[in-house]
Amino acid sequence: MRVDTTTEIGTGAGMDMSAARPQLTPTLNAELVQRLGGFTTLCEGLDYAAQGQTGMNFYGPRGLLEVSLSYRALRKRAIETAHRLVNAGVKPGDRVAIVAETGPEFMAVFFGCQYAGIVPCPLPYSMYIGGHEAYVSRVAGMLESAHATAVITTAHLEQLVREAGQRARVKKVWNHDQLVQFDCTGAVLRPFGPEDVSYIQYSSGSTSNPKGVLISQKAACANTMSILRHGLKIKPTDRAFSWLPLYHDMGLVGFCLSPMMGQVSIDYLSTPAFARRPALWLKLMSDNQCTVSYGPSFGYDLAARRINGDAPSLKLDQWRIAGIGGDMVRADVLKLFGETLSVAGFRTTAFLPSYGMAEATLGVSFADTSEEIRVDVIDRTAMKQAGEAVPSKATCPDQVRQFVVCGKPLPGHRMRVVDEYGNELGERRIGRIEIAGPSLMSGYYQNPEATAAIMRQDSFMDTGDMGYWADGEIVITGRAKDMILHNGRNIWPQDIEWAVERLDQVRDGDVAAFAMEGANGEDRVMVLVQCRLRDTAAIEELRKQVSAQIVRSIGIGADVVMVPPKSLPFTSSGKLSRAGAKALHVSGDIAEIAGGFAGEAGPVAIAAE
Repeated sequence: MRVDTTTEIGTGAGMDMSAARPQLTPTLNAELVQRLGGFTTLCEGLDYAAQGQTGMNFYGPRGLLEVSLSYRALRKRAIETAHRLVNAGVKPGDRVAIVAETGPEFMAVFFGCQYAGIVPCPLPYSMYIGGHEAYVSRVAGMLESAHATAVITTAHLEQLVREAGQRARVKKVWNHDQLVQFDCTGAVLRPFGPEDVSYIQYSSGSTSNPKGVLISQKAACANTMSILRHGLKIKPTDRAFSWLPLYHDMGLVGFCLSPMMGQVSIDYLSTPAFARRPALWLKLMSDNQCTVSYGPSFGYDLAARRINGDAPSLKLDQWRIAGIGGDMVRADVLKLFGETLSVAGFRTTAFLPSYGMAEATLGVSFADTSEEIRVDVIDRTAMKQAGEAVPSKATCPDQVRQFVVCGKPLPGHRMRVVDEYGNELGERRIGRIEIAGPSLMSGYYQNPEATAAIMRQDSFMDTGDMGYWADGEIVITGRAKDMILHNGRNIWPQDIEWAVERLDQVRDGDVAAFAMEGANGEDRVMVLVQCRLRDTAAIEELRKQVSAQIVRSIGIGADVVMVPPKSLPFTSSGKLSRAGAKALHVSGDIAEIAGGFAGEAGPVAIAAE
């Protein structure tokens, strides 16, 4: 078998970068038959992938290939890292937190933990709105929740992570350069077995009480196999691309574990690099002829708007899976992307709506990979008053809601829609979505109360999402906890947000709606709107337009607050964090703009969930 000559580039091994430029790992494995999962552990999957030539490729912010790492080289580095962790005093079963920056260092530590029987806990690598204190507090909460023994950090976040470690009383804090100083041989390794844990995912929860999703080897293997075989229908000719953060389930499971378990080469662009240059995603997809990629709706929106006149120069006719996950799938955003990129050969049949969550490892349901997306248009009044999704042919946006259908459950997985008493609902009745199957988490790590709150006695789990069945496929309508109760009415915040976003001076993602308790205990509806206007009179005029639009579309009054661009927090999966927006507004971190404000939209704020 060919030896990969680029395996040590960017690894701290002292190689002269000018002596050997990294070369992309091939798309096709010339010497290995593709096997789509069916392994019992992640180590077994990597052992198999290492027999081929495919692997991971990491691009810099300017679109230059910086590191190429075959799965063979990754396995070698992972085993060396496993020895280093054990020689550094980390024991099997200990939890090691890893700052999940997109790069080969994170991969080596994450998979090194697998070979050493150590539980990895990916941490967010970027500060989000709230800055220094918010990041330190959040990481400290995760470290305390995991009872972490050690933390591995990048050099540029070392000071903040050490501060978080001190608060959580974690004594072992190393950056990657310090970790490689430990001996890479001689330790006794005890890799995880099929009955063991795999990792802990921190993707939700407040700063003070984050919940760690405990994923077993069985769950990870079951979900990646289902995604590869049934969700994406992966082929030997597929090549993946991802800009999704590795501390989020879609990035970690969908575009790290799954490609490895299917021996698929994958090209990476870091999330901050994508946020600064969204069109770079499409250019690299074109250059490398990648066939599979994923993103939340906002990613497609950003890329379509930033491509400018470069679309005709791209070649995207090979892109067969353009997956959409995260928050509500926006049909209007997909329409814009499809129209903009059609000149590059992009086909809208590539769009693949899906539904998933970290508590289910990742994927739960997928639409058909060979069909156009299905948009279900329902009567808005029937939805509000009767909780029913009644099909409608009306064209007025104020009379209908549009939802993208997210397909059928993966084989071996079950879904049901229930009312507030747990009674299963029939076709087109809106209720809470519950799921069951081999991909479910083992529970929230050392948090039996939180686990018991969502687990049912018959092995189903309450997702916290609302939805309904439409011809045997699931439709997601929103998060139950985001529902606004106003004067006895249940109001979907998306109804308010999407109504306001129809105004010419408001962009998609500029609006957050939530409820607040008034001085006399009454419910008040708050609507934050990101505003780029400079003139005081123009700002006030837009505020009046927003208020009138809410009254006209929803029939309620609301407190409209005009805030600066880039104020609203988004999660790593592209979901608007309404709870985060509310907390920041209450604390004063999101303040109303004054007349004369000058601002322009920049990179989207991508926050840890």
